Amino acid sequence: LKFKATIKMTFFADGICGNVIRPNQPSVVLTEGSSTTLSCTYDGSAYSLHWYRQKPGSKPEFLLLIMKSSKTVVPASPPHPHMAIRLRNNNDVDLEISSAAVSDSALYYCALDSRFSHFKTEHTDIN
Repeated sequence: LKFKATIKMTFFADGICGNVIRPNQPSVVLTEGSSTTLSCTYDGSAYSLHWYRQKPGSKPEFLLLIMKSSKTVVPASPPHPHMAIRLRNNNDVDLEISSAAVSDSALYYCALDSRFSHFKTEHTDIN
């Protein structure tokens, strides 16, 4: 069974700190049981980076965050054991999904907390 992941090309920026977060790929097609990585790139300063998802008709659900300086990961409660977050090249934040299921279909958001301005978010749609 295949399903498609689409990253919407909306991005957020602030004029004060120059913080922008945006997706790195327009879409991903997944087969159930396969693995994939969703990725966003950010410019400016970041205190922590977050991933959320939103299923149709539901509120956004927190998945994971990573602290930029310490690389400490804070999972959701309860955690999603088939998901991991990592920083790459110091300006990319990845959400790694292993053993993907149709139930992972959702709108995925990456977000940046600069501690200096409003939360920045970006989203990925997995259909």
